[in-house]
Amino acid sequence: MKIALVQYSPAWEDKEENKKKILSLVRDIHGVELIIFPEMTLTGFTMKSDEMSETIQGDSFNFFASIAKEKSANILAGIIERRKNCTYNTIIHIKPDGNLCKLYRKVHPFSYSGENENFNAGSKPAYTKIKTWKIGLTICYDLRFPELYRKYGKKKAHLIVNIANWPDTRIEHWRTLLKARAIENQCYIAGVNRVGKDPKLNYVGFSSVFDPMGKEIIAVENEEKVIKVDLDKNYVNEVRTKFPFLDDIKLI
Repeated sequence: MKIALVQYSPAWEDKEENKKKILSLVRDIHGVELIIFPEMTLTGFTMKSDEMSETIQGDSFNFFASIAKEKSANILAGIIERRKNCTYNTIIHIKPDGNLCKLYRKVHPFSYSGENENFNAGSKPAYTKIKTWKIGLTICYDLRFPELYRKYGKKKAHLIVNIANWPDTRIEHWRTLLKARAIENQCYIAGVNRVGKDPKLNYVGFSSVFDPMGKEIIAVENEEKVIKVDLDKNYVNEVRTKFPFLDDIKLI
């Protein structure tokens, strides 16, 4: 499966400006099955959940749906979702026909930054599929909680995605944890982080893909870039057949 990671520097809390930036970045993307954007794609890591939130099929959804249809590609993007009296930090999976396939609400709001005071927590993992690929969905701080990833490993996901706004001061944690999650669950891990600055923090990207043996396939530091990678599902199956470690999980 050909995937594209969109590492970019969002304008702070400016959805319209970020739509323009994204359209420029994706202009030359062709022939990929999946395009992945960072957490809270159109706003940056804002805590203005009430002001920035939208219903699941609001303007942001429609924007990404139009890209999905134009590129004939699946899209994974981050939105601030409003549902009844709750707001969530959410990933949406949009199919190439522009329809919603799956959503995942961040299970672990980042209490260190006050995210838990402005966003509700999701309650469960979310699995999605692209053809025969099984894909697990996670967001940023989730990366520190291996039990969530273990659930995806137990279900034999071929790819787990993490979209993030992960700052430079802890970037080695990001890199180490992505690799660890790949090794533990014997699958590809794709981490898509942002670059640039917001009012408080600096970001250097390091959007990366690790293979089922923990080998870093690609990592891009501190650059706005579309990163294209080919993934091989047969390799996931080969690793799991040769080293059937997931069959020995006892506590999950």
